[in-house]
Amino acid sequence: MDELGLDPVAWTLDRYASAPLRLTFRAEDRAGAVAWQERLRTKLAELLGGFPEQRCPLNPTVLEVRDLPTHRRTKLVFESRPGLSVLAYLLVPTGAAAPVPTVVCVPGHGHGVDDIVGIERPDKDSYQRDFALQAVEHGLAALALEPLGFGHRRDPATRGLGADASACQPAAGAALMLGETMIGWRVWDVMRALDLVEARPELDSRRVGCVGISGGGTCALFSAALDERIRCAYVSGYLSTFRDSVMSIAHCIDNYVPGILGWAEMYDVAGLIAPRPLWSEAGDQDPIFPVAAAEEGFRRVLAVYEVFDAADRVRQEVFGGGHVFHGRAGWPFLLAALGAGPKSGCIGGPNS
Repeated sequence: MDELGLDPVAWTLDRYASAPLRLTFRAEDRAGAVAWQERLRTKLAELLGGFPEQRCPLNPTVLEVRDLPTHRRTKLVFESRPGLSVLAYLLVPTGAAAPVPTVVCVPGHGHGVDDIVGIERPDKDSYQRDFALQAVEHGLAALALEPLGFGHRRDPATRGLGADASACQPAAGAALMLGETMIGWRVWDVMRALDLVEARPELDSRRVGCVGISGGGTCALFSAALDERIRCAYVSGYLSTFRDSVMSIAHCIDNYVPGILGWAEMYDVAGLIAPRPLWSEAGDQDPIFPVAAAEEGFRRVLAVYEVFDAADRVRQEVFGGGHVFHGRAGWPFLLAALGAGPKSGCIGGPNS
């Protein structure tokens, strides 16, 4: 097939070789790196479809409060845009002294937010391993969001297909037809979640992280790149390269940003987080975000942090396993970054 020119993936990878990447990182000093970030951050927001010029009132509504053995779980909704609400769970550790360092948690594809907050599921072996509940176990408050198109935020027709069916399509397709993107829509939800954190006195808005795996990792990375209120990003099962992941392997339509290769690669987006702490973890058997691409992406991000003289603030752990949330060395790194751990003055963890 290759010889006959019938392989479309091979053809697109040939096209990638000449992709402009006009704003890929080339700065040699901190001043140049800051200027680069300002230009790319503006272009990235444009490529995602832009964001509303005004924030509508959040109008938070509490649906349920449950006191559990280790934490209080509040189920709530808040408005992200006029006519569009976000369902979320706020988990606050029992006995935690306010204000509590907080992480915004975003799940990947699956049952939705219920997969990460300890709610009973038909599949108890979720690859997401209740990571919002893990945050609580480490003394953090967790604001766990339902991404648009998952779980509770699906249209009736998709709900009829079962608990695992996502509504990324047609919603993400509609976003593209409107000149916007699903990534942009989900990032805006995270930004509004940060507004909610600022409005709640029991949460510490000065110490906020963002954690996600897979599609949630996409959201965590792009959100931290665009909103500097996120003090630390924890990206599981995502950071790699566009070339070797979403461009070469079948992925959900919600991963795609029209025209982005004219300007930047995934590692450039991650570089917008510098010099704020960034944790990446990758399974050496991950079939959809290959480990070689994860390691290459990390090396390119590290180069940005080195120009900021902040190489100690970016780490990657490659672990034995597949596309799963690992959560071993990542939590101590995040706790230190938020000043919430026993060694809150340092940033640590293995550098693979």
